[in-house]
Amino acid sequence: MPEDSHLRIGELSRRAGVSPELLRAWERRYGLLQPTRSPGGLRLYSGEDVERVRLMREHMTRGLAAREAAALAARTTVGDRAAAPAFDAESARAELGRATEAFDEPRAQAVIDGLLAVATLDALLRDVVLPYLRDLGERWERGQVSTAQEHFASNVLRGRLLGLARGWGRGSGPRAVLACPPGERHDLGLIMFGLALRERGWRIDYLGSDTPPESIAEVARTTGPALVVLSAVTPDRLSPLASELADLAHRHAVAVAGAGARDFRPDGPGVLTLTDDPVAEAERVSALVAARETP
Repeated sequence: MPEDSHLRIGELSRRAGVSPELLRAWERRYGLLQPTRSPGGLRLYSGEDVERVRLMREHMTRGLAAREAAALAARTTVGDRAAAPAFDAESARAELGRATEAFDEPRAQAVIDGLLAVATLDALLRDVVLPYLRDLGERWERGQVSTAQEHFASNVLRGRLLGLARGWGRGSGPRAVLACPPGERHDLGLIMFGLALRERGWRIDYLGSDTPPESIAEVARTTGPALVVLSAVTPDRLSPLASELADLAHRHAVAVAGAGARDFRPDGPGVLTLTDDPVAEAERVSALVAARETP
């Protein structure tokens, strides 16, 4: 019998990083674990049980409720993962589009569930969600999808991304304050950037859409972030804040993001302009902060 096919719950706990009490609760409530019995009646666990616990934890960190996370983990055993089909971003975007544009929220959620089982969060954002939203916006401008379809798809994705963001303020990494300026309500790109930062160990203080500049400054004074980011889809949302951003840049690293950042001209140096690739920019600012903090 392989060495990892007869683990007692203490060893399972050590390998999976979950307390024995919680493991017993997951086994009892969700049927996550599949122990065998020793001749003396002890429960014995396998390497596949370890993998299912790790998968459940992964799903929960991405925003799924415990019951949903357990159901996904139970369906994906060690052998299943090895035989799983390759991540196909193009097919995933098409399937997501069919679901959201048919106003089928449960189907759209199932598509995202499936993607999270086979792809990293970076891949989900970079290769599926962001390209799909860009294509959706272009088709809306051409009249190929309705306003209702565009709003429905955006709101389904926004809700799910915010679910994945649950707990993104925890940890001990650098802090980022993320906000949209007054009048700006398009925050999907900013949410994706925050998720990509979180994947790199950052803590996120998210202020969201239509945030007054004095509120941004207040949070920055209180939390001492490594980065403050304002995102807007048009430069006219950022231009009235040029002097405030320049003043903020004297005390914190400041960046502007979104389509509006391309044509925005800050007052003075010190304000970084981010491109519209949230994953690449999360990697770039993480490297900049790491270099700044290296003795």
